[in-house]
Amino acid sequence: MTLILISIVILLLLLFLSVPVASTIAGISIILGYFFSDYPIFSSLGEITWSVVTDSLLLSIPFFVLLGEILLHSGIAKKIYFALHKWLSFLPGGLLHANIASSAIFSSISGSSVATAATITTVAMPQCEKHGYKAGLFAGTIAAGGTLGILIPPSINLIIYGFLTNSSIPKLFIAGLVPGILMAVLFMLFILIYALVKKENVQEVDEDEEKVSWKERFIALKDLLPILILFVLIMSSIYTGVATPTESAALGVFFSLIITFTSGLLNIEVLKQSIRGTIRTTGMIMFIVIAASFLNFVLVSIGLTDDLSDFIENLEISKYTMLVIVTLLFIVLGLFIETLSLMVITIPIIAPVMISLGFDPIWFGIYLIILIEMALITPPVGLNLYVVQGIRNKGSIVEVMKGCIPFVLIMLLMSILLVIFPQISLFFVDYV
Repeated sequence: MTLILISIVILLLLLFLSVPVASTIAGISIILGYFFSDYPIFSSLGEITWSVVTDSLLLSIPFFVLLGEILLHSGIAKKIYFALHKWLSFLPGGLLHANIASSAIFSSISGSSVATAATITTVAMPQCEKHGYKAGLFAGTIAAGGTLGILIPPSINLIIYGFLTNSSIPKLFIAGLVPGILMAVLFMLFILIYALVKKENVQEVDEDEEKVSWKERFIALKDLLPILILFVLIMSSIYTGVATPTESAALGVFFSLIITFTSGLLNIEVLKQSIRGTIRTTGMIMFIVIAASFLNFVLVSIGLTDDLSDFIENLEISKYTMLVIVTLLFIVLGLFIETLSLMVITIPIIAPVMISLGFDPIWFGIYLIILIEMALITPPVGLNLYVVQGIRNKGSIVEVMKGCIPFVLIMLLMSILLVIFPQISLFFVDYV
């Protein structure tokens, strides 16, 4: 336990000093390895780095990032949003439903909740002012909707979890599909009920929205179908065995280029921005993963993971009591640590312990992702909050935080449902 406390203190200190996350994790690894390991662990750093950067599974990350960047910079997000606007605006709550649906669809393709929040905010906020929606709740739906992308496949976060725990990526993808869709439905159900109960706080259907004809809705499908086809192509290629997750990601990039080209949206500037964004995001992710892999190697070499498992066994607490402790831990850490960093710091230590207690690794991965989603919209480090407020550039960020509160509670409800009914995530896993 002494080593655990030392690690936590060092981690928090370096993060407080604004040291980059990858450097923080690497720093902890070096300190723990130097002072507590009897093995020449630093001689293995080159081999660990090489094994990470050449892992075929992680090669899917830059492909999925590039896929999302192409669709983001080409302007397809705007087309998706207004198509969903036409289909969902008749519901009480109007555009709030379009915010959730478009954010969920696009973030699942883009692989970046933050990038999706930025894009949808740019497109949607002018509509908020035009139709007189309550700004805080409107912004909250965008921030919350963007979090769904790390749960609905294909998800980069699920790929990282699979890499860290040696779990099946196809099984994680299929396990996240139903909970992701269910959570989006719960978000929209809340909006529907809220709009019916508190009519004065939500813009109801206005005259322009009422005039949307079924003909216009079906015409708008042309903007939705390419993305839906792309999603089905990626997922079906994985589950039919035609392609691995990495190959399906490459296939997705190829067809995204075809979609943007045939739509007249592909040009040199779009490609430059997409490649630049891919290099920046992939570089950040890979540096963190390399540092986390080295930390995991150090923790195993000094026996910390075994000591932690023995400590928990000696506590003689039930597996569900431990689950409550882990849940509280992630909620608290999620207030202060960025989501990907939170994953790579905690999962190598916590996942083996929870799996040894009898939790299914696939189920536990989905459960953790739901908790990590909360970190994106809870202050003071909720990235989606600051992205939405930064682009919105009006009012106070407190309005956005208040707008996200109902969705945080829904995420907690979803985590409880997942514990009570684990088959929500595991029902289709056995068929993969």
